[in-house]
Amino acid sequence: MRTVQLPYGTGKLDLSVPDDTFVVEPVDIPTLPDEAGAVRSALSHLIGDGPTALVELLGPRDHVVVVFPDITRPMPLRTVLPPLLSELERAGAGPDRVDLLCATGTHRAASRPEMEELVSPAILDRYRIHQHRSDDGSHVSVGRVDGVPIMLDRRYVSSDVRICTGFVEPHFFAGFSGGPKAVCPGLAATDTILEAHSPSRIADPAATWLRTDGNPVHDFVRRATSLLPPDLSIDVTINSSRGLTAVFAGPLPTGHMRACEFVTSTAVVPVRELFDVVVTTNAGYPLDRNLYQAVKGMAAAARVVKEGGTIVIAAACADGVPAGGAFARILAAAGNPAELAGADGEAALDRWQAQVLGRVLSRADVWLHSDGVVDAEAVAAQLRPVHSLQAAVEEAVGNAGPKARVCVLVEGPLAVAVVDGT
Repeated sequence: MRTVQLPYGTGKLDLSVPDDTFVVEPVDIPTLPDEAGAVRSALSHLIGDGPTALVELLGPRDHVVVVFPDITRPMPLRTVLPPLLSELERAGAGPDRVDLLCATGTHRAASRPEMEELVSPAILDRYRIHQHRSDDGSHVSVGRVDGVPIMLDRRYVSSDVRICTGFVEPHFFAGFSGGPKAVCPGLAATDTILEAHSPSRIADPAATWLRTDGNPVHDFVRRATSLLPPDLSIDVTINSSRGLTAVFAGPLPTGHMRACEFVTSTAVVPVRELFDVVVTTNAGYPLDRNLYQAVKGMAAAARVVKEGGTIVIAAACADGVPAGGAFARILAAAGNPAELAGADGEAALDRWQAQVLGRVLSRADVWLHSDGVVDAEAVAAQLRPVHSLQAAVEEAVGNAGPKARVCVLVEGPLAVAVVDGT
């Protein structure tokens, strides 16, 4: 037997697995020796056509909006924001001319302590910070995509200079995170977000990991954002310690494409075959904050599990499902995986995540180890709750028989296992 450590909430879980278990981890690139310096350098040497440095974007009276991801993303904002804001201030745009805008999409707003943890008390005290709400009516139409109005946050639209920040990782239906997703769905109105995540788009086989071109979700997001693109997009990549490994700054889509290429070279792991049992995580805090987010880790495992196999996921889910939200209501109303996965019907809030979960459950049984999701909630989600991760894995391996093939996705969705030839 061998022992692997799995990220779980803010800690780790030790798990003993058979010696021949295939362990999948992204290439853990060392943290850049001078992270702040790397951000400043990227801002002075922009990628792509147009201005070559941040300072060239700013007029003497321009108002700047800086968009940043919310509390569900492991974006190292305490590392990225200080040098960015310092460079803006050096160019003449201090706190009186800069607003920070949190791209929440449809997620809940952060509490003050959570925002302090996210951006630091110093930044929270010096700068105006607004948290986007998709349902507050404060959105402006910037055009149409596929006949659908694209409604974006008024603060973003009215600013003279727009800067977006993001963290790039493989994404289970948009191809990659970061880049245009900061604007749509990050700053979009609810109806726009529902169209971007419509049942037909999510059900399309091309809406999957690592694919952008021809991916109906990413295509919509890219076209929507191009109607009023940011003047500058700053995309970063990180390692398992959440340290910066690369910084890409420039106009969309150039910088984001470079970041996606970099992630592909470090996060894709080839495997020779499908597995009877796949153990996965959602890469720990903050990605495993709730069950809704943890569907990503399940979807990563579904790529390499045999049909009829077993997925065992460890996700702390400190915020629960969360209870009372749209995702919980959809789960409670569905009678089987097919009802969750169906592409028929109208778009609804959080239905996209339920569709992906239904697709996973149609392929394999999913067993959940979580301190934050009670048994009844797990059962309502058509998952089997397990209280001992070790005992659950041993049972799943035993059920699969003496020749069982086992895989562990240590960082869950942050590394994409790809069967050779696919």
